[in-house]
Amino acid sequence: MNKVTQPNGTTVDKDEIAAWNALAATWWNPNSETRWIHRYNPLRVGYIRDAACRRFQRNPAQTKPLDGLRILDIGCGAGILCEGLAPLGATVTGIDPAQIAIDAGKLHARESGADVDYRCATAEELGKAGEKYDVVCTMEVVEHVADRDLFLKQCADLVKPGGLLVLSTINRTAKSMAFAIVLGEYVLQLLAIGTHQWARFVKPAEVGAVMERNGMRIKHISGVTMNVFARAMQFTRSTGVNYILTAERPA
Repeated sequence: MNKVTQPNGTTVDKDEIAAWNALAATWWNPNSETRWIHRYNPLRVGYIRDAACRRFQRNPAQTKPLDGLRILDIGCGAGILCEGLAPLGATVTGIDPAQIAIDAGKLHARESGADVDYRCATAEELGKAGEKYDVVCTMEVVEHVADRDLFLKQCADLVKPGGLLVLSTINRTAKSMAFAIVLGEYVLQLLAIGTHQWARFVKPAEVGAVMERNGMRIKHISGVTMNVFARAMQFTRSTGVNYILTAERPA
């Protein structure tokens, strides 16, 4: 496995960064290899909005329910989630070590008028600068890093007292091997073959253990599945494949 140590101390595959950079030109094309992110995004945005509204006592029906909150998206790519969150009123920052993807995000934001602060940066760099956020998101990222526990610690360190971490990833089960890799990559071709490595998938209990060690606790978890007929993502009670969770830091 070809690895390089990034500035944040987290070892990642050099090929991972290259892969996300390679997608930059078509990131915003809903019919490209990123189409699954476009289909998942409404569900992700709604989940984050509702979790933040519960935590900060906001009304999700308001036009800008997240007004005044600072949100960080770690591993933002070209910004599909960031641009989904920005209209809700939050101050949104998106970071990613893939420079070409960040450049694509900046270009799209200029074209769309989205107010997003994109940075080619790592979680550790922001932590060293003393930055803190009301909501930290890392969506479909942790399964791509080599040092999972270090990465999760760096994410948790950026959460303010009273704040939230929202994470989505893939469980490490036999079912996820069948659905996320065999079905998702080989049969339905929702992702390029080789996008995921099953050994890097993460069990919810493993996320919970790292959160506990870093002063946080998981408060909510939901499974996520694809409706193969509608080709859309939806919530489910089973966390056997994809899941999304919220962890809180005490005020």
